[in-house]
Amino acid sequence: MNNNQLYPFERNRYYAGKMLTSADFQAEQTYFNNKRRFVNNLMYGSGIVCGCGVFSLDDLSLLVESGVAIDDMGREIVIDSSVVKKLSAVDGFEQLRTNLVSLCLRYKENEVHAVYAVNQKDSEREYEYNRINEGYQLFLMDTEDIADAFEMETEFLTSGVLYSDDDFCVELVMPATACKGKNIKVILRVKKLSSDNKKLSYRGVLQVPAFATSEGAHELEIGFEDVMLTEGETLEREYWMITQETAAVDTNVILKSGTASAYVDDAAATTVTGFSLKIMLAACKPRELVNREIGRMSLEMKNIGGMSDFIRLADLRLVRTDSAYIIEEVRETNVKKYITAPAQEMLRNSYMDYFVKEVELNRGEQVVVAQTENERPFSSRMNVPEVATGVLEIPLGDNARKGDIRYSGEIMHGLGKGNVYVDIGYEYVMEDATLGASAKSTIFGNPDLFKNERDVSLDTETAVKVLNDKGSFVVGVKLLQNVEYLVLSYRWVAIKFPAGNDLGLPENLDGKSIAAETPTVVMGTKESHYFGVKYNNMDSCSLVYELTEPGSGEITSDGVYTSPSKEGVYEILIYCADYPSICTYAYAIVKKKGLDEFEEA
Repeated sequence: MNNNQLYPFERNRYYAGKMLTSADFQAEQTYFNNKRRFVNNLMYGSGIVCGCGVFSLDDLSLLVESGVAIDDMGREIVIDSSVVKKLSAVDGFEQLRTNLVSLCLRYKENEVHAVYAVNQKDSEREYEYNRINEGYQLFLMDTEDIADAFEMETEFLTSGVLYSDDDFCVELVMPATACKGKNIKVILRVKKLSSDNKKLSYRGVLQVPAFATSEGAHELEIGFEDVMLTEGETLEREYWMITQETAAVDTNVILKSGTASAYVDDAAATTVTGFSLKIMLAACKPRELVNREIGRMSLEMKNIGGMSDFIRLADLRLVRTDSAYIIEEVRETNVKKYITAPAQEMLRNSYMDYFVKEVELNRGEQVVVAQTENERPFSSRMNVPEVATGVLEIPLGDNARKGDIRYSGEIMHGLGKGNVYVDIGYEYVMEDATLGASAKSTIFGNPDLFKNERDVSLDTETAVKVLNDKGSFVVGVKLLQNVEYLVLSYRWVAIKFPAGNDLGLPENLDGKSIAAETPTVVMGTKESHYFGVKYNNMDSCSLVYELTEPGSGEITSDGVYTSPSKEGVYEILIYCADYPSICTYAYAIVKKKGLDEFEEA
């Protein structure tokens, strides 16, 4: 890596009578070149702008297409016409040591147009070159000699180790700050540390109080089975959650006690306990958060990793013979680094239309729903209820006795008119030995179950009257014992579900149903079958496929069922994601191959 800094900038200052020398003219060119390259580097980065494809014409020759690239110095590299090269004629070929090599592109200046030199100081040099041609150089190098990309440490992501031994390291990675009300991705990453041929299985459950899974749960199951990697290789698995709207400014992601298990070559291994990640919560948009993190990097931080003076075009796998190398494979995927040019945005959007779908809403707005594997945002139609909470007090007076009934005033819950569910719980303060301080607790339901706690002595019967058309409620309390309190304090929680009979359901599902195209299928063990669905009196919708019993095999989210190794009859539940009441069942009769009955079927 070369740290070729383009700044600070210095330009000529002209004044009357100034004598200009070749150094002044060179400074003039350097100033404008460095300015342009500085902008290229900061605004576009380095990589391929267009073209520069690499193909093997035969076992010994390569074709490099015309194209444009920008290196880490911001210098433009132009291959003005396609070029054919014998592998043995490419620079660096003689120095190759391995069979996996990289074809690279480098900016190169050449002096051209020799002219007679006036006032030549060196008597032996009668001519000078009059121009500098900005060209390029193709060269080969062993792939193992290419330094790994230097990545600056960033505060945007936070991580923690879930499991580690001499062979594997399993860690959890996620943003250090989450945006309230927005999706967030969590990555489970395993890295192989040794060259030993071993496999790892890991399972655990994360407790995520400030987040919710697509099912609305606050626990997230993570893990993978029988992972086998080579030394230095990594495997990642993605999980998506949604950040809750909460007044808290931070939260913790915790590994649930007793849920972690790790097996190396099917032998149980010691797992990490007490795992916790602290995550900050912010009321901002993800793009604002990302822009802030990227923009905070200083020039010193950007330059600390140095700059590369070449662009990697392709990796070549070679076969060595007694007399030469033969090109076995040319690989560009995951090798080339491309630059996103604004001039290509219209074409890029046109191509992206094949991978995203526009969903029209009732108000005429449009939401883009990503259909790619790595981007799995929650459905915009997910039925997320509205929630409100608060504290109410019911005065008892001086002579409240067993059997007395007292009422609160009318309380506005703030969720508007409609069918709203309201519940209340007795709120009290007691000393908590683990915290070493007073802690507030709330009991919803029968307080008799907690009478072993000395500060819980209230015995009451409660009821809530919800005034649907007014958007309010009234609480009634009946004393089941004599009390000395003057005021009772309760925590209330109100929940209102989205429109559609307040349960997120359509007004009328009569006559709407789905059915499996093949309700029953006979198949062998470890075979796969797709369960398609027919829609009756309804449009197609997003489907959920579930196995009703453990050990029934596997089924993907798009309905591809893979049978287990055990014979039997297995049931598959299929239902609409938005309307779970619309469902059907399919059955797989699994028989081992070779049986006469199966062959006849």
